[in-house]
Amino acid sequence: MRVAGLTKVYGESEARVVALDDVDVEFARGRFTAIMGPSGSGKSTLMHCAAGLDRPTSGRIWLGDTEVSVLPEKALTALRRDRVGFVFQAFNLLPTLNALENITLPLDLAGRKPDPEVLDLIVDALGVQDRLNHRPAQLSGGQQQRVACARALITRPDVVFADEPTGALDSASSAGVLAFLRRSVDELGQTVIMVTHDPAAARYADDVVTLADGRVVR
Repeated sequence: MRVAGLTKVYGESEARVVALDDVDVEFARGRFTAIMGPSGSGKSTLMHCAAGLDRPTSGRIWLGDTEVSVLPEKALTALRRDRVGFVFQAFNLLPTLNALENITLPLDLAGRKPDPEVLDLIVDALGVQDRLNHRPAQLSGGQQQRVACARALITRPDVVFADEPTGALDSASSAGVLAFLRRSVDELGQTVIMVTHDPAAARYADDVVTLADGRVVR
């Protein structure tokens, strides 16, 4: 995945804010990249534009050979469903479904059956095999977030975007979630792009992109 000349401006005149300022960056396939920077640096905006959740003001975005930035809304929705996985700070699990049902929900909605080998790999890496029949309220915060990560991975997307996935967790739970994302890269060849403000979380990544004032500084 790569972006070129990416600019995002909010507001006009005196209220004008340049969240991204001519950003060029490439995210390597099969690697774990952390996007870091202070509050207001543009890191979440970069992720949202790259993931097709927000339209850039100008610039271009590619996922593989697909130019995301020119897709009409219907095609963009299909791309997010079929080729992109999302993990947010809030777990967003359905409370009436158990852990396994939450994991396979994207496949159920698409009318697809899970690949048994992929499901076994994900569940093994998840480390909560004995909790798969439990509902979210019966799981710890760390377990819920790992289930949310597994849900993002189950469709074998081209890329998983994780926006502050450990922001609401204690250090032990955070380590479990980050180790799971790390294993998904090492064992499944997954591409993961994670926004974080935490240097300890960034140490799990292969590469780090640092933003300041809407620009890549390293």
